[in-house]
Amino acid sequence: MKLECLIALGGGIGALLRYKFGAWVLSYFHGWQFPLATFSVNILGCLLAGVLLGLHEKFALSESVRLFLMVGLLGGFTTFSAFGVESVQLLRRGEYLIASANVLLSVLCGLAILFIALKTTRSL
Repeated sequence: MKLECLIALGGGIGALLRYKFGAWVLSYFHGWQFPLATFSVNILGCLLAGVLLGLHEKFALSESVRLFLMVGLLGGFTTFSAFGVESVQLLRRGEYLIASANVLLSVLCGLAILFIALKTTRSL
């Protein structure tokens, strides 16, 4: 139960940071057509995921610290970072076909199912 509480705490903090960071980005770039706030959150999340993964590989972070930071904090900030970590790990293992499938299917299926759900919900 302790690990679940750490993940929940990190997730709450990450969600608040996402909101504040996104609002900060929009305060400087309001009126843009490009979704810069979400893009910025995703890219920053990937940067932080790379740093944390590197620190974990170098210093073997404890399971509770790893779960709080990677699953909780970054998961609440953006799940795109988890997608990035998993894709890079596949590439590092030489599993190029699986990595490519993960990237293509995640994007294409995600967009398709969102569109289908939106259309279905609107027609109810």
